[in-house]
Amino acid sequence: MAERKRGIFGAAREVKERARSVARLQVQLAVLEVKQKLAKIGIGVGLALVAALFLLYAVGFLFAAGAVGLAHAVPLWAALLIVGGVLLLLTLLLVFIAVRLLRSGAPPVPKEAIEEARLTTETVKSHAG
Repeated sequence: MAERKRGIFGAAREVKERARSVARLQVQLAVLEVKQKLAKIGIGVGLALVAALFLLYAVGFLFAAGAVGLAHAVPLWAALLIVGGVLLLLTLLLVFIAVRLLRSGAPPVPKEAIEEARLTTETVKSHAG
């Protein structure tokens, strides 16, 4: 009977150790998977930043081409002034819209969710007793 107890305890200990080993392997696998995904995300972000830089230069060249095209109708200085003024107006419009959106979203408190939670708590309290 003593042999059987040791056998059962030994088997239980072995199962416990194997479970720990499996858990450690699962954690290592998860860490490896996260590292691989983070590397892919990092490369993707880097490529997106390079693409954004190219886009910035492309837009600059397009505006320059517009100014050169406009220079056929008006003097070069006036064409550059017109394109610069349009860019300034677009910038001001975007800043105005951004400020309005930022003000409407600040502070970032979920008022509706808080109110719903309060109502749910009141309902549960009123029906609990």
